[in-house]
Amino acid sequence: MFSFLVFLFIVGILISIHEFGHFIMAKKMGVKVEKFSLGFGPVIFTKKIKDTEYIISLIPFGGYVKLAGDNLLEYKGRPDEYLSKSLGQRSLIVLMGPVLNYLMAIFCFWAIFYLGYPMLTTKIGEVLADYGAKQAGLLEGDIVVKIDGKSVKYWEDLQKEIHPKKENDTVTLEVLRQNKTYTFEVKIKEKEILDVFGRNKKMGVIGVRPSGDLVFVKHSLFSSLVGGFKKVMDLTFAIYGTIFRIILGKVSLKETVTGPLGLFYFTKEAVKLGFIVILHLVAVLNVSLAVFNLLPIPVLDGGHLLLLGIEKIRGKYLSHKTEEIINRIGLSFIITIALIIFYNDLSHFGIWSKISKFLK
Repeated sequence: MFSFLVFLFIVGILISIHEFGHFIMAKKMGVKVEKFSLGFGPVIFTKKIKDTEYIISLIPFGGYVKLAGDNLLEYKGRPDEYLSKSLGQRSLIVLMGPVLNYLMAIFCFWAIFYLGYPMLTTKIGEVLADYGAKQAGLLEGDIVVKIDGKSVKYWEDLQKEIHPKKENDTVTLEVLRQNKTYTFEVKIKEKEILDVFGRNKKMGVIGVRPSGDLVFVKHSLFSSLVGGFKKVMDLTFAIYGTIFRIILGKVSLKETVTGPLGLFYFTKEAVKLGFIVILHLVAVLNVSLAVFNLLPIPVLDGGHLLLLGIEKIRGKYLSHKTEEIINRIGLSFIITIALIIFYNDLSHFGIWSKISKFLK
């Protein structure tokens, strides 16, 4: 139950921050905000404060900000309407949702780096039989200091270097053993491993496990901020890279994208590991939401920016009918992808097989 409440809290934070970005920029630009809604489906709370109706609905996976005069059918030409503002002002209103998600992610990573977090060292705790490490001669207690000439300090560094490798690839490991340095050529074996979302993924392994030795890593105020910004940028490029590979068909949507069930699974794991891990989850999800919303798909913020770009080129508004058709196509695409992801989640976590048995 506690994990579920944390899950709802995280989802609520993500959506609230995003919609508040649109809300606060619209207010700054002098646009009347008619509705500020979190969630969809049956309304469980509503309250009007000044000109804005605040709404909370039962299903938490979504939200919206309704601006006065945001379509040609409703537009009256008043100065407090969305369409009365310049293209630049409207673009800022649209853009501020993802921007606030990015700022929240930077803040979370800054807090993680500044407060400190435990990291596993590269000391080997176990060498498994029938893998490259055993065959090469690595021993329990060895400390890996370099992989293919690149220094590694934490177990995470070691995984980053080894997991992308393919079957029968070879890596050069430099290890410290009783204050002496030794070099080993280690063959990679591919193995299916559960990722953080509980999905099987093929990764390169050499057959070693960490010793469990931990070091607590902390950074200064400024370097934490720089580290937070860099982490957000790295995540952004990684996510866009994955999306590009999905489009090219190099990786499958099924194996790389997760939905609400996957998020709930990860939240349960994060709750077990403590506050810092939950904070990391919030940061990663804020980046993911920002990236997703900036995709040039109608109904998403990136789609709105695309339509504003078309308006700039044409020198006039798109007709209401044209915009409505484009948005319907975009919404149909998003719903289709959402259903595919939801089905994948059901399959990954064994829920679909249980439903099938029940229906029989």
